[in-house]
Amino acid sequence: MLEGVDLEAPPGAVTVVLGGSGSGKTTLMRILLGLESYDAGSARLFGQEVAGLSGERLRDVMMQVGMLFQFGALFDSMTVAENVGFALKEVRGLPDAEIRSQVRENLLLVGLKDVQDLYPAQLSGGMRKRVALARAIAHKPRLLLVDEPTTGLDPIMAGAISDLIVQMRDRLGVTVLAITHDINAAFHIADRIAMLYQGRVIAHGRPDEIRTADDPVVQQFVHAQPHGPVAP
Repeated sequence: MLEGVDLEAPPGAVTVVLGGSGSGKTTLMRILLGLESYDAGSARLFGQEVAGLSGERLRDVMMQVGMLFQFGALFDSMTVAENVGFALKEVRGLPDAEIRSQVRENLLLVGLKDVQDLYPAQLSGGMRKRVALARAIAHKPRLLLVDEPTTGLDPIMAGAISDLIVQMRDRLGVTVLAITHDINAAFHIADRIAMLYQGRVIAHGRPDEIRTADDPVVQQFVHAQPHGPVAP
């Protein structure tokens, strides 16, 4: 349950919502995607209230959003090219030649080439995450939502995926809102960090401000200490 969450993702920046399991991160993401309702308050995408969107208006807004899912969520029965080009074909209806060109371009952006004809089962975990990122940016979204980008990856690949997220901000000018429990990833990619605890934002600021925040819960999390008696 979320309560008293006051948060804005500045355009062209990476905002990270950091918190442990059950803190409300997934609920926040589901609300922004229109998958979960809310009883009070306001949730807005590009100035429009999410709860008031439906039909064509919802479709138009969501076409400005890219989503990188925690485990990629690639379609197993589709090739890499078909996965990356899915929205371009099914939603935008672009010609096949243009789709092929954009698929190659976006795969190169995430450091992949000559993989268009492979299937997800033929890829490593890191490659699947890269393909999923290429799919998320293929339609040139204004906002990229990222769900636990480093889950299931070794430290080297986790760092590589974090680097790619920062590159998407710099190369494409996309606004990024990421949720994670991974301290290293959060400080690697964030321009701003919001610490979420029991459904509330208990600290919000630049990474250096979060590192030095007075709140004991923040310090326990940042320094990977078990919650002891200082936690409220």
